[in-house]
Amino acid sequence: MKCHALSVEQASTLLGNLVDKVNQIAPAEIPGLWVLEVEKDRQKFPVFMDFSNSYLFSGNVIRLSDTANVTQQLHAEMNRIDVSRIPVDDALLLGDPAAKTKVILFTDPQCPFCSKMHDSIKEVVKRDPQIAFLIKLYPLKMHPQAYGISKSIICADSMDFLEKSLRGEAVPPASCDTKAVDETLALAQELGIRSTPTMVLPTGEIQPGYKKADDLLRLLGSSK
Repeated sequence: MKCHALSVEQASTLLGNLVDKVNQIAPAEIPGLWVLEVEKDRQKFPVFMDFSNSYLFSGNVIRLSDTANVTQQLHAEMNRIDVSRIPVDDALLLGDPAAKTKVILFTDPQCPFCSKMHDSIKEVVKRDPQIAFLIKLYPLKMHPQAYGISKSIICADSMDFLEKSLRGEAVPPASCDTKAVDETLALAQELGIRSTPTMVLPTGEIQPGYKKADDLLRLLGSSK
């Protein structure tokens, strides 16, 4: 490390049009590499550069000691959001309202992986009552009926409706005229949330994708 240095200005020149901006640079935990926080299309993500400043690495780096995805962890840290920006008045609560840890989950009522994730979070709440989930309805365009179903669920404030939809069953039409779904769609785009299921942890870290209950409990610091 004493023999090598790389400034933001140097990195910006080296990367040129590959990125929009280089925010910061630090030694990576991988020997011989820098980790750069860069921006592209308003998204922050990590890339790695070797000490010779000749090679750029982009993609998943797995730490063999615990099989953790280093790239994914860095990406989550770089893209933390202010959780207070997310209104939860329209969210469905799964778990104890007095739970110490509350996680916001964006879900699509017709998404197969959301259905699997729902099973996972039910198991998490069962095993650790100090964890609860606030479920925001976020219908994706690939599921055209999900928009109307989301409105039905929010109007009825019904976990039963959500679970029926996740099982592929029909739910009654919306009984009110709510703007909550449109507001969630707009906010999700601002926050960089593009897929479901996606969690927002209390720390503001965004964690996309389906996860098993055991993995969720570890991620949330539970010993249950």
